[in-house]
Amino acid sequence: MTASDHARELLSVAALAADAKQGEDLVALDVSGPLPLTDVFLLVTGRNERNVQAIASEIEDKLLEIGAKPLRREGRAEGRWILLDFGDLVVHVFHEEDRMYYSLERLWKDCPAIPITLPVAPTVD
Repeated sequence: MTASDHARELLSVAALAADAKQGEDLVALDVSGPLPLTDVFLLVTGRNERNVQAIASEIEDKLLEIGAKPLRREGRAEGRWILLDFGDLVVHVFHEEDRMYYSLERLWKDCPAIPITLPVAPTVD
């Protein structure tokens, strides 16, 4: 089983939103095989608590603009690990220390990665 087109559309919007707020080390995993309730995990790192909160807010705002409503959110007050559940897409926005500690990539290493395409910033000569 592979991630649905809808999940991939949500992933694209969420990744662009994370990138716009300087989210780092974006990784998307197709978890549709082992998890019956969701298709994709998006993992994003923020540099500090404020950045983590800004990234999560931007992702939520951009997904709301296209009609996707979060089913659940957790961790917003602490700003260390914010989880946004949009059904087909679950976004994990981590503080860099928490990302290394929980190491979700290691836990889900058997799930295929989904390539994320972000716009390339123009270079100044």
